[in-house]
Amino acid sequence: MASKILMPNYPSVNHVAYSASMVPRSHFIGQVCLPNKSTAETTASISQSLVVSSITPTMSTKLDKTSSTRTSTLAHMWREVQGCNNWEGLVEPLHPFLRQEIIRYGEFVTACYQAFDLDPNSKRYLTCKYGKKNLFREVGMGNPGYEVTKYIYATPDVNIPIQNEPSCGRWVGYVAVSSDDAVTRLGRRDIVITFRGTVTNPEWIANFMSSLTPAKLDHNNTRPDVKVESGFLSLYTSNESDDKFGLKSCREQLLSEVSRLLNRYKGEELSISLSGHSMGSSLALLLAYDIAELGLNRLGPNLDIPVTVFSFGGPRVGNLGFKERCEELGVRVLRIVNVNDPITKLPGVFLNENFRVLGGRYEFPWSCSCYAHVGVEIVLDFFNMQNPSCVHDLGSYISLLKCPKKGDQVRKDEENIFIRARESILSRAQNTNMEPLRNAASNLVSLFQNV
Repeated sequence: MASKILMPNYPSVNHVAYSASMVPRSHFIGQVCLPNKSTAETTASISQSLVVSSITPTMSTKLDKTSSTRTSTLAHMWREVQGCNNWEGLVEPLHPFLRQEIIRYGEFVTACYQAFDLDPNSKRYLTCKYGKKNLFREVGMGNPGYEVTKYIYATPDVNIPIQNEPSCGRWVGYVAVSSDDAVTRLGRRDIVITFRGTVTNPEWIANFMSSLTPAKLDHNNTRPDVKVESGFLSLYTSNESDDKFGLKSCREQLLSEVSRLLNRYKGEELSISLSGHSMGSSLALLLAYDIAELGLNRLGPNLDIPVTVFSFGGPRVGNLGFKERCEELGVRVLRIVNVNDPITKLPGVFLNENFRVLGGRYEFPWSCSCYAHVGVEIVLDFFNMQNPSCVHDLGSYISLLKCPKKGDQVRKDEENIFIRARESILSRAQNTNMEPLRNAASNLVSLFQNV
């Protein structure tokens, strides 16, 4: 695996790319790759980009001199790490505190996958294997300094009968709050809401319900121009309507618990951190928008509790109106993306933020129906020829962030495969004494090596 990152300016999708080999790659319009100095000079007028060759634990930020001493601990600079300045100055090089926090929130999501019971013969089928008090210990996290306060369930509103798939709600994540001891280290009381990605068949079907529909989460102002993907919205707002004693919607469960915790810790320094992988990142973003739109995080006219989303391999969630409204509300989103991960290109493969304007001047009539990513994007670049599915695997994301040099080794291994293949083909072609064949073989291998 190799790591690579790019970054355009906010409020458009900001983008930082890590690359071990700095080989130019094709990217979406609006994303600029700087493989060398000459490219940087030619693209400076398009976008400011930052390129980093690797991530190391010893990296330190180059903030302005007046803040260098103040930001010596996480407790002092937690607001910057949560994105109060859109992570300006923390991504080139990747600040160790930000890297540490990205990994930490990613491991909270990993716990969801490890604890989800998929055994049809288990009495806890489609729920969490463990109790709230024991969750972190059972999944091998020990004591992370957080207490789980509530489990969250979502009910896919899918009218297609699926064999061996009950229509009940499924456990999708949990809410946790930092302990008193952790508050000192973190600099605030952190409320964490974590979501796993797609696992069950109804969830996959919901993912493919890719039409845009008005969110209408605030009944006092429905904002018809703010639209989100119908499948994600359905999963977020549907309940067990067939049973009056059934589960409330995922949304109702979350808003109730977040409100309770905000009231319980009223007067303390607080943050709301949401993390998710794949489908889970979509639920995290919908909740973040919902909290901010309803003003649950509002303490005063110009004083809000920070709401931050750490998204791993997440798809697009809404249209340009949704993106702009999230930015207006101050919702901060840090998207960690593998450039080879197809899920991050969906929905809106063709109708997205990059294809709504012609020549930078003429806006297409369908621009309001285009999907758009939200926030700052950190793009990793990894691919394993022996295991292609790793491109979307959360473990691969976290592994590369923890050990970036592993990505360099995988890239070298893949390059060695191509070198050996090239030598084999050329040796066979050499025996034929046919110059065109030798040239064609060399060009063919070079082509695949640079794809």
